[in-house]
Amino acid sequence: MKAIAIQTFGSPTGMRVVDLPVPTAEPGQVLIEVEAIGVGGVDAVIRRGALNSLGLAAGFVPGSEVAGVVTGAGDGVDDAWIGRRVWAFTGMGGGYVEYATAAVGDIVALPSDLTSIDAVTLGSAAPVAHFALERANLKAGESVLVRGAAGSLGIAAVEIAARTGSVTVTTSSFERGDRLRALGATHVLDRDGNGDGPEDFDVVIDVIAGPALPRFVERLAPNGRLVLIGIVGGPLPLDLVDTLTASFRKSLSISTLSLDTIPIADRDRVRADYFASATRGEIHAIVDEVLPLDRAAEAHRRMDDGQVFGRIVLTP
Repeated sequence: MKAIAIQTFGSPTGMRVVDLPVPTAEPGQVLIEVEAIGVGGVDAVIRRGALNSLGLAAGFVPGSEVAGVVTGAGDGVDDAWIGRRVWAFTGMGGGYVEYATAAVGDIVALPSDLTSIDAVTLGSAAPVAHFALERANLKAGESVLVRGAAGSLGIAAVEIAARTGSVTVTTSSFERGDRLRALGATHVLDRDGNGDGPEDFDVVIDVIAGPALPRFVERLAPNGRLVLIGIVGGPLPLDLVDTLTASFRKSLSISTLSLDTIPIADRDRVRADYFASATRGEIHAIVDEVLPLDRAAEAHRRMDDGQVFGRIVLTP
């Protein structure tokens, strides 16, 4: 089968099309004929080599979420899954392929009227945004800033947070700002946090991290909460400690959120709820572009250049 492997970490040019054997579903797993692959920010972080300390090496196949049809079931898996369309989490990698395996506990059946492309646009993004806002203990009437709102995570956070009140976003252009307003944003700031909007916020949902993070911690109101859900702008800076020390009397809370810590039953319930919401038009799968699998490097170049609004999806 055709797959995309990272042969050299760093630039997107280090990604190559390779031929791999079709995998076999191990006990507790299903085999999926892939119809759509979500290209996420974490894929770019991995490709740049930022997580190589975890033992990643040349030949690593990126991609953590796919959607398609179950064609095989390993020992211990109900054969009733075979033939069903599912969304699947493939782990840290393994998704840029024509056939993927996933643990049966990491798949969710798809509604008949939700496309596989929409499923991989929402399947990770909506639950991450949901649980991040839950962790922030967002209350009706509180102000929210979504930093890095033009990606799939940020867009989901905007739409969900807009149900409770005012949502300010940071983004890179007026055009993106207008599109985010249409999705529920009330104020638009540039990437540095400048523009027509509140001076401080009760909650910040941050996809970016990187060297500018302390600047946004300083924008938290007393008892404000920042939840970090991505590091696409780089790791947490060392001077974050100085910022927190200087803001000690504001009683701020800073936390990270990974779906790995959310019980599987809760993840599946929330994910299924948002899939159903999408079929009713209550939340939107914003797809920037659909590209064939062998153009994965182009998708990563566009992400690195900050050109993507929503999510790029690959199809085998």
